[in-house]
Amino acid sequence: MVSAGLLLGGLAVALAVSLVAVDRMRWSKLDDIPAVGPSGHLSSYYGAAKFILHAKSMTQEGYNLYKDSFFRVPMMDRWTVVVTGPQLIEELRKIPDAILSFDHAMQDLLQVKYTFGVDAQTKPYHLTAVQGHLKRKLGNLFPELHDEICRSFEEMLPLKETDWVSVPAYPAVMKATCRTSNRIFVGTRICQSTEFADVQTKFALQVVLRASLVNFFPRLIHPIIGRILTNTPSSLRSCMALLHPIVEERLRIIKEQGDNSPTLPDDMITWLLQVSKEEDRNLRNICLRILVLNFASLHTSTGSFTHALLNLASHPQHQGPLRREVQEVTEKYGWTKDSMSMLIKMESFLRESQRINTLTLFPIVRKAMDDITFSNGTTIPTGTLLAVAAVPMHLDDRFYSNASEFDPFRFSSMRETGEASQAKYKLASTNLCYLPFGHGPHACPGRFFASTLSTAMMAHLVLHYDIKLKEGIRPPDQWFMMNCSPNKTAEIMFRRRLPS
Repeated sequence: MVSAGLLLGGLAVALAVSLVAVDRMRWSKLDDIPAVGPSGHLSSYYGAAKFILHAKSMTQEGYNLYKDSFFRVPMMDRWTVVVTGPQLIEELRKIPDAILSFDHAMQDLLQVKYTFGVDAQTKPYHLTAVQGHLKRKLGNLFPELHDEICRSFEEMLPLKETDWVSVPAYPAVMKATCRTSNRIFVGTRICQSTEFADVQTKFALQVVLRASLVNFFPRLIHPIIGRILTNTPSSLRSCMALLHPIVEERLRIIKEQGDNSPTLPDDMITWLLQVSKEEDRNLRNICLRILVLNFASLHTSTGSFTHALLNLASHPQHQGPLRREVQEVTEKYGWTKDSMSMLIKMESFLRESQRINTLTLFPIVRKAMDDITFSNGTTIPTGTLLAVAAVPMHLDDRFYSNASEFDPFRFSSMRETGEASQAKYKLASTNLCYLPFGHGPHACPGRFFASTLSTAMMAHLVLHYDIKLKEGIRPPDQWFMMNCSPNKTAEIMFRRRLPS
């Protein structure tokens, strides 16, 4: 019996090793591209394990060795080829989706089949609502956004003028971001629901975690692991229960009065119904896209704004100039979307924070759907993930003077050089050397909304509060594979300012 058990165990181990080796051998076509770490079929798993907690240093090592070229980094389920330098990034940008696919890359990285379901990607009409309705109507809806910012922080920071109070930064920002963005997505009553916020925030956080866990395993067993880990059905059921009366009422109005009825509230639920086809107008489809939109906005906006808030708290000397700018602009123009774009120093501060504390090493990722040969002769085989190394470029003195230093007014100084450079250095603008939002046709479609929201939130805070770090020193960021999160244990001290 013992011998039989040992034999079966040995066979199981041999089978597992064989599956892993076969899975890794598929990438032998990449042998001509230099690797960071061991590159053998089995030894590369040591590098992949190291990449989990040391992705930043490994990517920086590759960047230093193969600047303006290609290198590859190991992950548990594949090699990822990394491209560096403006010239090659521009070449990448020009390659059509049919050859270098954004959608297929996201399917692999986010394991869309098990996190969102492919329907949200094959019928992405929520992007039409974001790029059309949200961008066009944000000016008219800004008073609601501003009102929810004030309400959110008033509830979280009910401070007396002389008291300093410590607040966990990341959870507070997540709560405020969820409330304010969902004021535009689902309306006042639901956006203030703690139950709704719990559904959205948990789903947003779990998507990345569950996708990462699936990607730890060889691709051959992704279907098994993905189905075990998926939480989409339960999140979707909870969201549907909360939004059911709202969506059904909108459907009734549309049926009786048409798509453009003036009685329809101006929010994302209405826009999703207006841009969708008749067969897609149902509770499930609308709730799925509300979950997807919240994932996209909460995961990125919370991280970026928390980074900025920690930077502000650790550089308190910059609060004065920012506060004076907010006072001058809002006293003259009020609180509007247009006035937020006049906060040149504030936009510069937030843009610099995103440069220094970019949320991911690889904000641009594509999947090769055919063999691709770049101008330097490097061939990227079909099926390969190709990523852009943003963080090393953001910290390269070739592109930014004293690039490793946090210079909050770096971009406002650049904007003062002439009218032609105004748009180039605005918070939502992208270029070949500034990539937090990506670049090109697949740059973040919600970046204009996110930029207005973060500018308004920070403007409110610097105007009404003094801010400092609880411990005086910013705690280190937390890296998990290619993703960078602000330290989730960090606490920030707030004290309400006396009215001037």
